[in-house]
Amino acid sequence: MENNLNNALVIMLVGMITVFIILSLVVVIGNLIIKLTNKYSAENKQPTQIPQQSNSIANSQTIAALVAAVDVTTFGKGKITNITKVSSWQEK
Repeated sequence: MENNLNNALVIMLVGMITVFIILSLVVVIGNLIIKLTNKYSAENKQPTQIPQQSNSIANSQTIAALVAAVDVTTFGKGKITNITKVSSWQEK
């Protein structure tokens, strides 16, 4: 009986260590892929100008709030390039 319990504990320990190692490899490889992708496929980091539209959908304070929200949320990496009004109803 004691031998069976020892075997069960050893098998459980080996399985848990194996899962931990594999999950650690997944995290490390995933982070490596993300860093390599961001390094080699980075676009120009020049700030883009928001195009001015004649039929503006919002005033300058609203646009400034949107730009600030995107800047804070994306830690300075996201830029607004276009603002369009989207209808909440489907047009047929």
